[in-house]
Amino acid sequence: MAYNLEFLVQILEQLLDPDHDDQPFWILDPNKKPQIESLLKKARFLKDFLETSSSALTGDRLQRVESRIRDAAYYAEDVLESHLVKQLLSSQEGQSFTSFPPDLEEVIEDFDYAKEEMMAIVEGREMHPKHRLMRRQPNLDVFVIVGMGGIGKTTLARNLYDDPSVISQFDIRAWVTISQDYSLREILLSLLHCVIGKHTRELLEKKNEELGSYLLEHLGRRRYLIVLDDIWDIKPWDDLRDTSGIIKTEVGSLSPLGIKTWLITLAQRNLPSSVGVNGRKIVKNCGGHPMAFHVISGLLSQADRTQVFWEQVAEDLSLIAAAKAKDEQLFDILSLNYNYLPYHLKPCFLYMSAFPEDYEIHASRLIKLWVAEGFLQPILGKSLEEAAEMYLKDLVDRNLIIIQQQRHQGNVKSYRIHDLLRDLCLRKAYEENFLLLKERYIPGDGCSRHVCAHGIRDIDRSLNQMSLTRSFLSIDDVSQEILSPLISAFRLLRLWNLQILIVEAIAFSSGLHVVMPEILNITQLRHIKFKGIYVWYDDKYREHFVVQDQLQSLSTIAVSGLTDRVLQTVPNLGKLGIFCDEELDHVKDLSRLHKLHTLSCRSPRYHTDNLLSNLIFPYSLKKLSLHDCGIRDPDMSRIGNLPNLQILKLRGCEFEHRKWEPDEGEFCQLKCLIMEKLNLEFWAADDICFPILEDLVIRHCSHLIEIPPGIGDIPTLEVIEVHECNPSVVDSARMIQEEQRSFGNDGLEVRFGTL
Repeated sequence: MAYNLEFLVQILEQLLDPDHDDQPFWILDPNKKPQIESLLKKARFLKDFLETSSSALTGDRLQRVESRIRDAAYYAEDVLESHLVKQLLSSQEGQSFTSFPPDLEEVIEDFDYAKEEMMAIVEGREMHPKHRLMRRQPNLDVFVIVGMGGIGKTTLARNLYDDPSVISQFDIRAWVTISQDYSLREILLSLLHCVIGKHTRELLEKKNEELGSYLLEHLGRRRYLIVLDDIWDIKPWDDLRDTSGIIKTEVGSLSPLGIKTWLITLAQRNLPSSVGVNGRKIVKNCGGHPMAFHVISGLLSQADRTQVFWEQVAEDLSLIAAAKAKDEQLFDILSLNYNYLPYHLKPCFLYMSAFPEDYEIHASRLIKLWVAEGFLQPILGKSLEEAAEMYLKDLVDRNLIIIQQQRHQGNVKSYRIHDLLRDLCLRKAYEENFLLLKERYIPGDGCSRHVCAHGIRDIDRSLNQMSLTRSFLSIDDVSQEILSPLISAFRLLRLWNLQILIVEAIAFSSGLHVVMPEILNITQLRHIKFKGIYVWYDDKYREHFVVQDQLQSLSTIAVSGLTDRVLQTVPNLGKLGIFCDEELDHVKDLSRLHKLHTLSCRSPRYHTDNLLSNLIFPYSLKKLSLHDCGIRDPDMSRIGNLPNLQILKLRGCEFEHRKWEPDEGEFCQLKCLIMEKLNLEFWAADDICFPILEDLVIRHCSHLIEIPPGIGDIPTLEVIEVHECNPSVVDSARMIQEEQRSFGNDGLEVRFGTL
């Protein structure tokens, strides 16, 4: 649920502080600012509470509250963005305007209600701490908030500590965090800082016993609230009691002191590790379903291995077993793992429902989609891609997704999801209005944030419901007759918030598909990918020159439509795919794309073109893929001199003279070379041309005579793969390996296979 609030928080922050270089697009109306700030504060609180609270807080009441939060957040997000887009479109280009957001008092009321309900649910489990704090009895009241890590103990205490009605009850409040490796002196000094303010030199020179007495003296007979957070055992409590005298009781018992004092202690207790009885209950209540046991074991393996948690899971399964017939229990059991998922993992798991049944989901693609969707939370010292890999590992460890393929380096290439868990994803995604899958007719009138179509033909009634869509993904065969009307229909939609547009076809189509001006004006788009088809950027009818500075990837685009003007609109492009649909008679200068790191070029099969001769490559290029291109000697020389090129893939290309003789100093940074279905007969190479090459892959090169012996002299070479080539190529690979072994180099791996 917290992921729903994440997007609303981002919108509210941007509304309050529009960061658009020196000239903001809008200025928020001062009269509206207090309401937006109030909504942001409440949204942040609920987001933080849901993120830090364990999903062990389950039940119908909690789910109803979460649904209310989700619906209110969606409503606020839609209202604010729609209103802002309307003002953006009606304003004059280059001029700021004053934003007058609509009234959101109902949303604030919903959030207030949700906050009260959330706290009531938690407090109901924890002996109503606020009620106890408000009783104003003249005795010392000690109570303990106990629970497993992440259940929300600190959040509950902090909310009570900062509650205005609680603050009014006490003369002094103090909060100190203990932790496992605590210092009694630091505890006393922290308490004194809360009571008297800044420490003096005289105070810092006192011994612990003196500090304790000094603290007790300043507390006097006043009312005080002290929170001891993150206690792992009883020792800090005993030390504080023996030193300061402000505690006169053992944990759990009460002793009247004659003054109105209160004390809350948050205890992170080490509970017994024996879980045998609950384990047997869990196995029994899985109902004999192998998938149920598999998923529950994944849940238990990732959770705190405490008696409390195992008791909670055993109780949840017992309730399911008692309430449902045996053949109806499986879905609810599988749902348990979802309910216990950390909030940051829930949207990532739900997104798996976008892919067809038994579909092989490539890790690189999934990570890009998660990044573009904004599902990932920053992790200190790691990129978003690295965070995504951690998320994927977590889902695998929880037995929610399966590793399909691994690369020879050990990293994961692709995943899949079990059919039963995919059904769970579909149901949960639909219940939470998260994703609309046009695999079959789904009733309802909701406007889903994410739309996926398994076949463009499935898009029918949903066109008028996609005005609030954030991403659109299509997987299946796409024809020109179906795609063109769909793209044209986008002009009827308000997709100004769309961030991802992916259309995928099974077979490559030779038809031309036009991208309408409306798509070119969506400034928030980060990824445009047409796979299996190519499109033409039609910008000649655009009234305004819109820069898509958020766009990171764009493919596959007809080279005839890749004009200088289009290139100027995508300055931050990192990945580009182009298709040569005409004989070029002029240069296409890609060097202005200073952030371009990946380029894919494709020509019609056996088409002798001059595409490469008329391309100016940027020096930032790290990966280059050429498909069915005509290659002349000067072309390879220019490619070889790219200073940052690390990966080169040549597939189906035609070398002008059927030979490749690189010059000294070329391909100085190349690490991976893939050659597939080339007409190449002769190839000269050694450690001078490819000094740091690591992987060499040769597939279906039936004309190639041999692998150059000098390849074996490359010190960094790790792998040579040969598939479906001449026997002489296989023999040359073996000879290189044997020669290297004779030199004591046993690290070179040579692989042979049939694809």
